[in-house]
Amino acid sequence: MAEKIKFTKQEQKKQQDALKQFKRFLPTLQLKKQQLQAEVRRSADLLEENLRRQSELKGALAQSLIFFGDTGAAKLIEEKVRIAHIRSSEQNIAGVPIPVFEGIDFVPVEIDRFATDWYVDDAVDALKRAAELKEEFKILQKQYDLLAEELRTTGQRVNLFEKVKIPECQENIRKIRIMLGDLETSAVARSKIAKRKTAAAVN
Repeated sequence: MAEKIKFTKQEQKKQQDALKQFKRFLPTLQLKKQQLQAEVRRSADLLEENLRRQSELKGALAQSLIFFGDTGAAKLIEEKVRIAHIRSSEQNIAGVPIPVFEGIDFVPVEIDRFATDWYVDDAVDALKRAAELKEEFKILQKQYDLLAEELRTTGQRVNLFEKVKIPECQENIRKIRIMLGDLETSAVARSKIAKRKTAAAVN
């Protein structure tokens, strides 16, 4: 429900001040929207690139794990590749604090080069890389979600200013000017009539 306006000069100034404020903030919001649109596109590209690398690695990993069989592969994953800590930091992008993937610390595991087959090293490295890509994807997804949500909110604010607040203020100012003009004309007319009556009474 639109706020009821008063047809006074004070209200006119209030509406004019509000209009100036909306027009001053709008370019900043529009710029932020453009930056966020670019960052959301970039974030989507990073997610797509991560999925592509995961797909390529899965193909290579599948060939390596043929040497182990089902039980051997499961045992390798459990014993040789264990995550100790996932490292991440925070970065501010277009005014939005987002997580950034830094890497994974794995539990140190000694591999006896003489007691293990030649393909174990390659398989362990591939599994570690797969784990890194998987965790990186989770954080990239968080980045995308945060940026997309901020873009949605900023877009709503831009629309609110452009399509509601600014036109509303402009229309209110127009109505107040017309009303004040009518009141002024009416006051002048009443003044003339009063003067004529006063002059007639004197005569």
